[in-house]
Amino acid sequence: MVEDLKTLRVTHESAVLKVELSTPETGNAISGQVLDELLSVLDAVHDDPGIRVLVLSGAGDNFCLGGERSEFATLLAADPGGAGLHALANKARRVCDALATAHAVTIARLHGGVVGAGLGLAVFCDLRVGADTSRYRMPELGLGVPPAWGGVLPRLLNEAGTAKVRELILTAENFSAAKAAELSVLHKVVPESELDDAVTRWIRPLVRRSPAALRSAKVMLNAYAGASRLADASLFDAELLLASVTAAEAARAR
Repeated sequence: MVEDLKTLRVTHESAVLKVELSTPETGNAISGQVLDELLSVLDAVHDDPGIRVLVLSGAGDNFCLGGERSEFATLLAADPGGAGLHALANKARRVCDALATAHAVTIARLHGGVVGAGLGLAVFCDLRVGADTSRYRMPELGLGVPPAWGGVLPRLLNEAGTAKVRELILTAENFSAAKAAELSVLHKVVPESELDDAVTRWIRPLVRRSPAALRSAKVMLNAYAGASRLADASLFDAELLLASVTAAEAARAR
């Protein structure tokens, strides 16, 4: 497994790989380094058919409070043409695609704040359990950028439905774990003290399943979900993010 990780804590227990976002001092914000390390871990999962389940969690008080927005301005200042920001956005999409298409069943274990890019990572997992005290938000419009991170918008639309996601995006309001379950953002809601037990109850039958059957089931589920969309406009996420951040930085400089 990958070594010398700075932003993740990874433990490998038989057929289960546990990946913890481990920068609680930043609210486990998603930076370029976090994305690089997630890609390394997910590549290792791809090469190890013995891993049947991947559990994604967060250290500290929150699962993830979103993207590291200060990095946007830094990248744009270093390269006004936007190549660095464009690469960051494409890297986010690669991470989310890797979560969705991994042969292992991916489980999101959610507590505290699950915001923006953090919610994006979560919805690309196959199964999601949240603490009853967890809170959710898509804050992008309030921050002056579109919901263009990792392909999260089409994934949310497919999981929760267009009318409900429209409200979440346009209002940028917090919503509860109970609301997240109503929207199918969560499959289960439990007291925070029972999160690990809930994850374990999913893991036990999954590790007994035929690996080939699991892989086939995931391919079929992804294929049928994709077939419900005529086109995937999230391919333009990097361009949209670059345009909006560039405009915002130009306005700030006036």
